[in-house]
Amino acid sequence: MRRVDNPFIPRLARIIDIRDETPDTKTFKVSFINHQDFSIVPGQFMELTVFGYGEAPFSISAFDSKTIELTIRRMGTVTTALFKLGVGGIIGLRGPLGNGWPLDKLNNRNILIVAGGIGLAPLRPLIHYIIDHRSNFGDVILFYGARTPSDLLYKGELMEWDKHINVYLTVDRGDESWTGRVGVVTILFDEIKVSPENTIALQCGPSIMMHFVTKKLREIGFNDDQIYLSLERLMKCGMGMCGKCTISGTYVCLNGPVFCCSEIKGFVEKIPEIG
Repeated sequence: MRRVDNPFIPRLARIIDIRDETPDTKTFKVSFINHQDFSIVPGQFMELTVFGYGEAPFSISAFDSKTIELTIRRMGTVTTALFKLGVGGIIGLRGPLGNGWPLDKLNNRNILIVAGGIGLAPLRPLIHYIIDHRSNFGDVILFYGARTPSDLLYKGELMEWDKHINVYLTVDRGDESWTGRVGVVTILFDEIKVSPENTIALQCGPSIMMHFVTKKLREIGFNDDQIYLSLERLMKCGMGMCGKCTISGTYVCLNGPVFCCSEIKGFVEKIPEIG
C-alpha cells in the first residue's frame, strides 16, 4: 500500500552545506533523507522544524532536483537552535507551500526586481530562473539595498548576475571599504531610468521599503497590476489553519505570499507594505 504523506508531518532532511552570508545570516543547503519528488515555483516557502525547539516558515532561496537552499537570519528560538546545528544535522521540512512569483506573466516582458536586506532571498530563485531562460525576457534590472556592505547577501553571486542582468546596489551606511552608492534603495530610481512600458515590477523587503517603492513605482507610471509583492507576514502553520497571517479574510500563506498589488489594495485592513 502506498503511504499517503500527511502535510502536517515534516519530512526528515539533512543539512549538507552551510554558508555564511552576513554576520547574522546563513544559507543552509539541505536534502531529504529519503528521496522526495518536489516541484517548486520561485517565491514559495518551506516550514522548517528544529526538533525540540519548534517550527518556522522560511523562503526558498535556491533549489535543484535534489536540494533546497534556505537563507535564514538568526532571530529567535528556532533560528538560534538551527544555527547550532552543523553539516549533517537533521531537520524537518514541510512544503513547498504558498504561491510564488507569476512566471506565466513575465515572458517577453521587461523585469524590475527590487529587494531590501534578506528580502533578496525569495527573489534569488527568480533571478536564477531569468538567467537560465534569459532570451525569454527583455531588459532585466535588479535594485538591491542593505543596511551596510556586510549585510549584502550573495556577494559573490551579485557580480556573476551582473553579467546577465543589470545589478545596482546601495547601502544605508557605507564603511571605509565601500565605494558604491549610499542611501535607501529608492534613490536608485533617481539615478537609473526605469520605464513602466511592458514592465513587471517584483519586490520583497521590509514593509517600509515596499511602501515607498510602491509609491515610487506609481509615480513613474506603473499600474497596480504591474506590481507584485511578497508579504510573508506573520506566517506560522503555512496551511491556513492557525489564522496568524490573515489579512481581511485572506490567508497570506495560502493565497500568497506573493500578491499582485491590485489584489490587495482593496483589503479592508490597511496593508503597511502598500500604504
